[in-house]
Amino acid sequence: MNISKLSETFRNFAEIECKGSSPLYERLSIDISADREMLQFASSARRGQPVPNLLFGSVHFLLQKGSESPLREYFGSLTENPRTPDGQAFHHFKQFCMKNEGDVRTILQTKLVQTNEVRRCSYLYPIFCYIQSLIDQPLALIEIGTSAGFQLLFDQYKYSYDCGETYGNPSSNVMITSEIKGEGRPILGMSTPQVASRIGVDLRVNDFSSDEDELWLESLIWPEHQERRKLFKQAAKIVQEHELKLIEGNGVELLLEISREVPKDEALCVFHTHVANQMSLKSKIGLLETVSEIGKERDIFHIYNNIQDRNLHLDSYISGKEVARTIGKTDGHGRWFTWEGLPSIKNR
Repeated sequence: MNISKLSETFRNFAEIECKGSSPLYERLSIDISADREMLQFASSARRGQPVPNLLFGSVHFLLQKGSESPLREYFGSLTENPRTPDGQAFHHFKQFCMKNEGDVRTILQTKLVQTNEVRRCSYLYPIFCYIQSLIDQPLALIEIGTSAGFQLLFDQYKYSYDCGETYGNPSSNVMITSEIKGEGRPILGMSTPQVASRIGVDLRVNDFSSDEDELWLESLIWPEHQERRKLFKQAAKIVQEHELKLIEGNGVELLLEISREVPKDEALCVFHTHVANQMSLKSKIGLLETVSEIGKERDIFHIYNNIQDRNLHLDSYISGKEVARTIGKTDGHGRWFTWEGLPSIKNR
């Protein structure tokens, strides 16, 4: 990647993603954006990956494995009373990268950013409720970029928004909370959608029987985000208790073949969140064309973001008729979302 473009990537990451969410990564991103040596170092990251996430995840991974450094004092995931990011934070970060250059570069070139953010189910749940209201069939889920499959089990979690009610699985140990911004509110039925099949596809599937895989996914959680870490561990237990069909491969290329294996009496739901930003333009176009092709053969629902824009979309093909809706905006970690483009009730 061009160094000046990479510098802009880190500045944008600081301003758009980290501000108000991760003071440490915000400070480091700003400093990295102005340091040519670190930008050159980060540019060795695997092509197509979000470089800031991959670099920070790589360092976090090595620290969690026990690498010693004064940098540990800034990570809330590693110490009870982390230091406030200061001018020394970047010095220690850069020093750590240079000292462990070989290990960091290996991770940058071999690992994938596969953040399994279970809280994104907060907005997937009402979308699946809406789909269930349209079609009297159990759902067949196909997730592209599934990582370890957290979101395939959306019906196994409990949800709380800002209305005082809880939804989903009432006996679940995983309670997902999220704020609904704006006036629109999803119409939430008290019954959870029925799921007939769950299929996940990823270039590399993560397996929780592997300590390495689990630690890598945990390393992608930002240091200050203790609640995300707690939800991650709780959801990991749910995944281990359920059988999922997880396939290694290119989800865009395999989608047509997989869809034809799903029985016609199941409502086909293809979804992916914060995955298309890692796809080439050709792959994005190919994915939309494949969904359209499937829509000529059977009903299909496509839930996604990061193709045309950062907004959340639902494209549906029912009896061959296409309807494209923009649902609203979402926080990358599922802390909030807006509900604008589907039937709703007004906020009272």
